[in-house]
Amino acid sequence: MTDTPTRHDQHGRYPRAETTDDFRHNLDVVHARIAAACRRAGRDPAGVRLLPVSKTIDEARIRHAYAAGCRFLGENKVQEAHHKWEAMQDLGDLRWSVIGHLQTNKAKLVARFASEFQALDSLRLAETLDRRLQLEGRTLDVFVQVNTSEEASKYGLAPDDVAAFIRELPGFPALRVRGLMTLALFSDDTERVRACFVRLRGLRDRLRQDAPDGIGLDELSMGMSGDFEIAIEEGATVVRVGQAIFGARAVPDSHYWPGGNS
Repeated sequence: MTDTPTRHDQHGRYPRAETTDDFRHNLDVVHARIAAACRRAGRDPAGVRLLPVSKTIDEARIRHAYAAGCRFLGENKVQEAHHKWEAMQDLGDLRWSVIGHLQTNKAKLVARFASEFQALDSLRLAETLDRRLQLEGRTLDVFVQVNTSEEASKYGLAPDDVAAFIRELPGFPALRVRGLMTLALFSDDTERVRACFVRLRGLRDRLRQDAPDGIGLDELSMGMSGDFEIAIEEGATVVRVGQAIFGARAVPDSHYWPGGNS
C-alpha cells in the first residue's frame, strides 16, 4: 500500500484536551488523518467510524468531549465504564463500547448498559452474555477478538480457531455479530504492524463467504492512535483512538499493552 509509519513514538506529544474547544480541535485533527488515509486507500471516509477511547479519563473531561460531539465512547475496563455510565445518565444519547477483555463474572454489567462489546473470545463468555442480555431484555452488538500477532500475552482467538467459533454464534440470539477486532503488534516496524491488519481482513473475507445466517462480518475494528492510518489503508471500518483525542496519558501505551512494548 504505502510506507505510512506508525506513530507509537508520539506518546507525550498529544496535547491534553481540557476544554470543549480543545476536543473539537483534536477531533478535527483525527478526522483529517482518517480522511487522508482513506484517500490513499481509495476509500470513502464515511465508511470509517471513529470510536474515541476514554479509559482513565475523568467525567468532567468526558463531558467536554460530549459537548464537542462524541456520542459513542470506548472503555477497556467494564467497571470503569459502568461507573461512568451511571454518573452520566443525564446524557441520554451517550453510548458505550466495552473494548477490553471481559471476565464472565462481569458479563452482567455489560448486559446492563453497553451498546457494543468488541472482545468476544470464548463460547463460555458468549453463553453468559447471551443469558444475561435475555434477562435484561436487550441485545448487544459484538465483535470477535482475534489475536493476529499470536502473542501469548494477548487475548483473542487464534486465527485458525475463528471459523469454528463463528459457526457456534447463531446459538446466542441476543448477540448481534458485527465483525472482527484485533490489536496489532505494538511496534515501530510498520510492515509487522500492517501484517496484523492484512491478516484480519483476509480472515474476514474468507469467513464471510460461508458465514451462518444472521452473522454479520462487515466490520473490522483495528487501529489505535499510533497505527490507525495503516489500519484504514488495510480496510478498518472502526478505529479506536484515545490519546490523539484526549491527550497523552501519564504512562505510554506500552504500559497498557499486553506483554509490554514488543
